[in-house]
Amino acid sequence: MRRVYNFSPGPAMLPEDVLLQAQKEMLDWHDTGMSIMELGHRGAEFKALAEKSEADLRELMSIPKNYHVLFLAGGASVQFGMVPMNLSHGQQSADYFDTGIWSKKAMDEAKRYITVNVVAKTEVKDDQIYLPKPHEWKLNPKAGWVHYTPNETIEGIEFHSIPDVGDVPLVADMTSYILSREMDIKRFGIIYAGAQKNLGQAGIHLVIIRDDLIRDPIPTTPTLWTYRVQAEHKSFYNTPPTYAWYMTSLVIEWMKKRGGVKAFEQINIRKAKKLYDYIDANTEFYINMIHPDCRSRSNVPFNLVNNELTDIFLEEARQSGLTNLKGHRLAGGVRASIYNAMPEKGVDVLIQFMDAFAKKHG
Repeated sequence: MRRVYNFSPGPAMLPEDVLLQAQKEMLDWHDTGMSIMELGHRGAEFKALAEKSEADLRELMSIPKNYHVLFLAGGASVQFGMVPMNLSHGQQSADYFDTGIWSKKAMDEAKRYITVNVVAKTEVKDDQIYLPKPHEWKLNPKAGWVHYTPNETIEGIEFHSIPDVGDVPLVADMTSYILSREMDIKRFGIIYAGAQKNLGQAGIHLVIIRDDLIRDPIPTTPTLWTYRVQAEHKSFYNTPPTYAWYMTSLVIEWMKKRGGVKAFEQINIRKAKKLYDYIDANTEFYINMIHPDCRSRSNVPFNLVNNELTDIFLEEARQSGLTNLKGHRLAGGVRASIYNAMPEKGVDVLIQFMDAFAKKHG
């Protein structure tokens, strides 16, 4: 069996131990004689899995008791509409950080329901992209909520601290950020995240929501998109994506066994530093345009100085077992996504390849 180092931004690389466990349990989960995919979602077996996965996640993230944890169908983009539908009732406006393509998508959807105030936008200065400093932000203290995307996967931009927004509820799209570093959950009103980066497979997403934000939605809100309904039914109002939930539970358990979020954060810091240090030391061949203060630890985009070599780089990398390094279609270039499941050795092998490629084509 040939396994490669998969640098895909999502659906992303999964831990090999998790895949092997899922393979082992495929036909007979816990001596039931059935695959987990065949179990009824309201049966005792699956309910036990659901309860354990929530308990494990609460432990990993130190989630307070006054927050609900929801496991919902679909990707995080569902929340682009679900957040304003549930929070805009009686509100006039909401604040949004405009830092990349994903935050723009969230803003565009929110504009269907509420007036959007742009708090801050990324800017280019001295050929580098950077996030504006807090004194440049234009926060509205009367906003219904403040939304931001801590890590923009396409642009490779990351907030390295939680924005201070006062008493206004802070909403975060943590799809490519969740479980990659320790954080104070009490700073947030709502956290949502698709599973396909650090949590599991595509098809399910998480919502962590503070009790006081489970409000009456706007009247046209579909039942399935109502936080109150989903919280009251503990994500079981309808049939959830059971296999995706199962895979998420395995990844959470895998993280617990390996030291939890704190341990993974230290590994992620090392992986990102190695790659950025190499790029910065070889600017005659590779270049990253993001200011060091806001470089992503999860998604490292870079370009070859000689752009004509990009396709050759990607093909030779693929042949060397380094896959899915092509940059997003809107950004071009190269992008290495190095989420929790990417071992440090994978980054080392990528750097070795980059060095050999530069010497060969320089």
